[in-house]
Amino acid sequence: MHKTKGEICPDCQVLKNYAELRISKCPFMETKTFCSNCKVHCYKPQMREKIREVMRFSGPRMIFYHPIMAIGHLIESNKEKKKLQEDKQNY
Repeated sequence: MHKTKGEICPDCQVLKNYAELRISKCPFMETKTFCSNCKVHCYKPQMREKIREVMRFSGPRMIFYHPIMAIGHLIESNKEKKKLQEDKQNY
């Protein structure tokens, strides 16, 4: 926790800006759900790890703040993972 009282810290702002830039340039955005389920990883490895850290922290807490979004996220993630596994088996 950054204890920034509702403000976003400079490190998190850099990460947010980076993520928004990468998402805006993503050629798969219309057909995919989450970057973690994508075949192509366009984040730099260091930034991917930072995103993972954020998601490890915020993911479990999402159910308390946005329960419908959290459940939707789980459902879509599972669907996408199954689809990717089927695609791999078909090759």
